[in-house]
Amino acid sequence: MKTQYFTATSLDGFLATEDDSLDWLFTLGSLEESSYPAFIAQVGALAMGSSTYEWMLRNADAVRAETGSAWPYTQPAWVFSSRRLPGIDGADIRFVQGDVRPVHAAMRLAAGTKNLWVVGGGDLAGQFYDAGLLDELILQVGSITLGRGKPLFPRRLPGTALRLLDAQPLGTGMVELRYAVNRTGDAADLDRE
Repeated sequence: MKTQYFTATSLDGFLATEDDSLDWLFTLGSLEESSYPAFIAQVGALAMGSSTYEWMLRNADAVRAETGSAWPYTQPAWVFSSRRLPGIDGADIRFVQGDVRPVHAAMRLAAGTKNLWVVGGGDLAGQFYDAGLLDELILQVGSITLGRGKPLFPRRLPGTALRLLDAQPLGTGMVELRYAVNRTGDAADLDRE
């Protein structure tokens, strides 16, 4: 079981524009032409921040067109928010706030032997990293720059924090980079994949 931050990012390191738009992403390819189908098949539980969840609510029609459902996940989801947000009928969503550690423990129980996915945003993934709970970053980097927006991973990481595991082109507009998180600072000690 791994805790993975799987996301798309612009070339200059932004997940979304300043107004939380992901329109830039839809011009670069489809989910079916990426590693997403194989990835999601191995996910047993997921976590997301309130901005990501609210984007899904606002863009339910676009999500439905891309995935076939306004809420495309069958796995239980934990949504971190300090605000009260509406649920989605038929979706297994648990609204939480605070420390990621107890939520991670609950996610592990729910996921069984499958992986945990930190969907977004970048700060939430950073909180899992800060708590020593993040194992991998899987970044689909698009051939576009946004200039400003929601940062990919608002943390300063030393050069020894990540170890590149794989790099794969995804069509002509994206590349997927897979990094292992090195918790000890010594890449030789990290054989968790």
